[in-house]
Amino acid sequence: MKLTRRQSPRALISLVPMIDVMMILLVFFMVTSTYLNLDMIPVVQPASGSGAAQGTDRASLMIRISADGGFMARGTSLSREDLRALLAQTARTAPETRLLLLPSGAAPLQSTVVLMDLAAQSGLSDLRILRLEARP
Repeated sequence: MKLTRRQSPRALISLVPMIDVMMILLVFFMVTSTYLNLDMIPVVQPASGSGAAQGTDRASLMIRISADGGFMARGTSLSREDLRALLAQTARTAPETRLLLLPSGAAPLQSTVVLMDLAAQSGLSDLRILRLEARP
């Protein structure tokens, strides 16, 4: 008498749950990446008399340089003449304003130099260049 064992069926590994999870992650990252706006970096405006008298908090103005060399301040694109006027007005009203410069990774160096020259001509002396670092 020959007894044969019935072979157990092979376990099937379904890729459907993994694909579902990957699609959910893809949609999540696509939606959240649209909300990345670098103009939303909080910059504190000092109240008159609180921090300005002590020199700890200063007014700040962030100017972004795009990859094509264009300038953006407060969410609006600026020509070179508009930027010159904005810097001159800022220097007249609040000469202690800190100018934050945020060039994109592909911004031409000449645009950075132009912005630094315009800031120096307007009388703004506190200029800081920001660099975004990739997280490891």
